[in-house]
Amino acid sequence: MAVFLHEEDLPDNVLGGTGPIAIDTETMGLQTLRDRLCLVQISDGSGDEHLVRFAPGSSYEAPNLKRVIGDPARLKLFHFARFDLAAIEHYLGVVAAPLFCTKIASRLTRTFTDRHGLKELVKELLATDISKQQQSSDWGGPVLSEAQKDYAASDVRYLHRLHAEFVGRLEREGRTAIAQACFDFLPHRARLDLMGWPETDIFAHA
Repeated sequence: MAVFLHEEDLPDNVLGGTGPIAIDTETMGLQTLRDRLCLVQISDGSGDEHLVRFAPGSSYEAPNLKRVIGDPARLKLFHFARFDLAAIEHYLGVVAAPLFCTKIASRLTRTFTDRHGLKELVKELLATDISKQQQSSDWGGPVLSEAQKDYAASDVRYLHRLHAEFVGRLEREGRTAIAQACFDFLPHRARLDLMGWPETDIFAHA
């Protein structure tokens, strides 16, 4: 298992398979239009994680990364996909679909709890502890620390195993179809965030 850091794009012939890929992002903050995309983490589940870093003023061309993320035949795995989808579409100009979101899957199957963070899921379902100490660190600095790189990689390291677990749980609870409908809507929900409806429930009566 290794973590590879790349500048501005994936190298040629990396992640060129057809299986699911896990994706996460790191930004300067939580306001997508204000806080630039700094890092995209991606893994095919084989044991290596690839981190693509973007410098201030980046053009975000990244043709190899965009090709992988935008492949309509390849499933993308996220945890809280809504945020990552908005950042990816706004800065990279691609829609990451089809997709599976482990946070939504957790909310549909683990209704006995309100703890649906990645740390909690990995601990309960995979019996592994992960650190979140670097979650609020500066991702736009000139150098990423080893702790930052390991934290970023851990955000995609376990998504393939969580996906397999939740596929079974959704089927067991008879919620596979409604989960898929939620996943299919997520790119539109992210686009509503970008258009100025981040917290408004447009389906509400009032």
